[in-house]
Amino acid sequence: MPTVLAISSQVVFGHVGNSAAAFALRRLGVHVLPVPTIVLTSNPAISPHAIQHIAPDKLDEMLGALAANGWLDRLDAVQTGYLPSAAHVAVAAKWVRRLKAEGALYVCDPIIGDEPAGLYLPEASARAIAEELLPLADVATPNRFELGWFAGAEIADAAGALAAARVLPAECVLATSCPADGRLANLLVARAGAWRTEVGAHERLIPGAGDFFAALWLAHVLRGESRVTALALATAGTEAAIAASGGEGIDIVGTQGLWTAPQPWPVVKA
Repeated sequence: MPTVLAISSQVVFGHVGNSAAAFALRRLGVHVLPVPTIVLTSNPAISPHAIQHIAPDKLDEMLGALAANGWLDRLDAVQTGYLPSAAHVAVAAKWVRRLKAEGALYVCDPIIGDEPAGLYLPEASARAIAEELLPLADVATPNRFELGWFAGAEIADAAGALAAARVLPAECVLATSCPADGRLANLLVARAGAWRTEVGAHERLIPGAGDFFAALWLAHVLRGESRVTALALATAGTEAAIAASGGEGIDIVGTQGLWTAPQPWPVVKA
């Protein structure tokens, strides 16, 4: 069974961060070690809410204990998500370097912000992710806003998204919510080429959709699918879950019969 170390946020109510990714990975047969960087009652857009930050030294201590018990041996992948400070980024980078040296695939979900709100991390934290984690990434999974912020360019059209993805230092970029001829696209840019899946625009921001999509993609890759096929399957699964969910988020438990083995979404060359 593939094993993933997932370092990100955790919520009590809803499905964002590791509270989305861990279930998706497990449901697709991947063993997950979820390590929280912050614990929240819910998406902070919901009030009232409560937050407990995990101090960087405690994050390092937890990872050290996992390693001492042998639970980080022979990892297939490590995925980082929400890292609230530059100090958290430094801890994550330390462990990513170690685990990559031992053969783990590194997926960096650079969670720094979204449209229309912009950055929701301190700029120092976002800069630290750009400088310390993106160059280590085998795969980076930014949304449209994050892709433009890291590339220093406004993403106005499909050509701009493709150009921005090629600027990032990650080996492979899997970007979501990119413009594509009046629609939105999930864009995969690698050394071998570029591909995209096109979807309709959603009427509202869907908390956790990016976390869920990245987890589905990683799970399919670890199950032996090519990165392009994983793009088709992750897009299909995410769209099916969104379409079948009501309310403000994704009901990933109630819709699991739709996203565990979907028909692949059409993929075109970008």
